[in-house]
Amino acid sequence: MKAGTRALGVAESYRGERGRSTLAGAVVRASRVVDGFVFGSCTVGGTDATGTIVDLHARLDRADVNYLLVAGIAPAWYNLLDLQRLHDATDIPVLSISFGESSGLEPALREEFSGDALAARLDIYRAQPPRRRCSVDDETLFVRGVGIDGDDAEAVVRGFTPEGGRPEPLRIARLTARAADSWMAGEPQAGSDG
Repeated sequence: MKAGTRALGVAESYRGERGRSTLAGAVVRASRVVDGFVFGSCTVGGTDATGTIVDLHARLDRADVNYLLVAGIAPAWYNLLDLQRLHDATDIPVLSISFGESSGLEPALREEFSGDALAARLDIYRAQPPRRRCSVDDETLFVRGVGIDGDDAEAVVRGFTPEGGRPEPLRIARLTARAADSWMAGEPQAGSDG
């Protein structure tokens, strides 16, 4: 992968106090150079996470971003992501990366929701491509891709994972989302005078 290839990684941080989850987007080159950030939020337990990520990408207004990487498909307490909608809106390959074994979300969705709320989430969940196991640096990740085939998706994940088991765009986005959440909560920041 060329060093200048860029991915927008999107991850969340949720503290539980505001009913909103902070989403951070980090633009990272395959060479590990960070060259952009964007922030938003979505409703905990809502259905607006996909729209928020579409908005993050649009606000960046970066034609040089080659891939969209998202952490999982159910941020903010089952605010399910529609990967096809993300691909259609951004016109770039979308990869959802998760970090643990799972038998699927259907049992949890059925436990937490009912009626129309359950039906809407099941429709979105069932429309997602299957997860594919991917080994990176002795770690196992699970990847879903839209707009990219499985082998190419694995190559992208490996290309953006210089060490450990978390692609750099997602690692930086997660750290950034946590810092933004702490700042909004009024907590002292590392390296600050307060």
